[in-house]
Amino acid sequence: MALLPILRYPDPRLHTRAAPVVEVDDGIRTLIRDMAETMYEAPGIGLAATQVNVHQRVVVIDVSEDKSALMAFINPEIVARDGEQVCEEGCLSVPGIYDKVTRAEHVRVRALDGEGKPFELDADGLLAVCIQHEIDHLDGKVFVEYLSPLKLNRIKAKLAKKARITA
Repeated sequence: MALLPILRYPDPRLHTRAAPVVEVDDGIRTLIRDMAETMYEAPGIGLAATQVNVHQRVVVIDVSEDKSALMAFINPEIVARDGEQVCEEGCLSVPGIYDKVTRAEHVRVRALDGEGKPFELDADGLLAVCIQHEIDHLDGKVFVEYLSPLKLNRIKAKLAKKARITA
């Protein structure tokens, strides 16, 4: 397994729309393992392949307290959503930035698992938020882009200043 470099916002590669996975093979299974290791090390609760500059529709999520419930979603699509919740979100591609985003409270997602088997999952709460957040990444959208233009400009300025300081 390997730790993968995580793209940082506003890297333009984060806006690349991921292509569907055609075949779940050993390469995809290795990607899932590497993404999981990267996510846990970061630490985070979700990671989309787009964030590690692999533009295929693959997501890993683990919202458990003890990192014991890893889920892989290949070619995920939300087939139903209802309700509304406002949650504070963060992102491994936008480190140190947290803000409130409105999302569906309940979602049903259809995907393939790490073996290529189709499944559907009903999710609510944090898991529903995480699924929506990661699928946004696959579609080339970062959570801060839901915020007002003023907040987004402040975040960009903060990240640019942080980049200058660490360079």
